[in-house]
Amino acid sequence: MYVKKIAPSLNCGLDLIGEVLYGKWKIRILWFIHEGNLRPSELQRTIPDATRRVLNVQLKELEDHELVNRTIYPVMPPKVEYHLTDFGKTLIPLIRSIGLWGDEHQERLRRVILKHNASSVSEPVINEVLN
Repeated sequence: MYVKKIAPSLNCGLDLIGEVLYGKWKIRILWFIHEGNLRPSELQRTIPDATRRVLNVQLKELEDHELVNRTIYPVMPPKVEYHLTDFGKTLIPLIRSIGLWGDEHQERLRRVILKHNASSVSEPVINEVLN
């Protein structure tokens, strides 16, 4: 398991929230659990770009941060479900607001993201041509 080499900075609310929600899929995982996708296989179908391993790691971190609870049912094969804790539910209005902001500015965001990605991809090609 990965262990951080530098202690996290926990001086303000932004540091704290960054430490808890840092991870490419965590906000989506929380949202989709809120929407009723409780099983890992449902989350995998809803977020197909995330590997099963990454989903499991981020679910474990969300559980460690007390944002989700895991319930294991004693059946064969084992059945696992995740639910938001009361603490995790407090993030839903914020995630909804961020999503609405993204919807409102999606054209601009898409343009700047694609522009950045295009320059990132072309820089190594340009450097290879120049060398």
